[in-house]
Amino acid sequence: MNSLVNMTWAYCIIYMNFQLILLSFIPLFVAIDIIGTVPIFMGFTHGVPGKQIRKLIIEALITAFIVAILFLIAGNLILTFLGITIDDFRIAGGIILLILSITDILSSSENGRNPNTDIGIVPLGVPLIMGPAALTTIMILVNSYGYFHTILSMAINLMIVGVILFNARYLMKLIGTGGSKAFAKISSLFLAAIAIMMIRVGIVHIILTIK
Repeated sequence: MNSLVNMTWAYCIIYMNFQLILLSFIPLFVAIDIIGTVPIFMGFTHGVPGKQIRKLIIEALITAFIVAILFLIAGNLILTFLGITIDDFRIAGGIILLILSITDILSSSENGRNPNTDIGIVPLGVPLIMGPAALTTIMILVNSYGYFHTILSMAINLMIVGVILFNARYLMKLIGTGGSKAFAKISSLFLAAIAIMMIRVGIVHIILTIK
């Protein structure tokens, strides 16, 4: 009888933990939006050797993880101490992405992307993988589900991001050189649109707060 009660209790605990992990995983997965990031990633890494791409992915994942941990532990404290709101952060990230996308659109094929350019930290790590939406979600998840479930869901999400980005080159091989060049310019245009959206949302939230 006791063993049956213990088994039932253990099952309930496992089920509750799984449910909390799932509830914290889904919002963060949506906020990171790795599926939407892949075309932008492919555009940025067009013409970059495979070894360099792997290095950029690792740098991006490490950067995203460190920034996420910092916001996880002291996000509200850091922003309050610096007098920065999440909307300020969103606008700044949008401006950075806008500058990068405009530079990429206007550059020629020969001078577009420098394989030695360190883009793993910015913009791949921040704000593409771990942007304002993901950072805001992390701070909300900590308050809702606690540190353990938030960190675990964050680790799972970053593992999925890594798997997808490491295999993105196969899609580039599939569409060919000409297709990847065209895709690079199109993705830069979408990146500019995303940047404008981030700036717009930040400005609108600030205006609503003032009112």
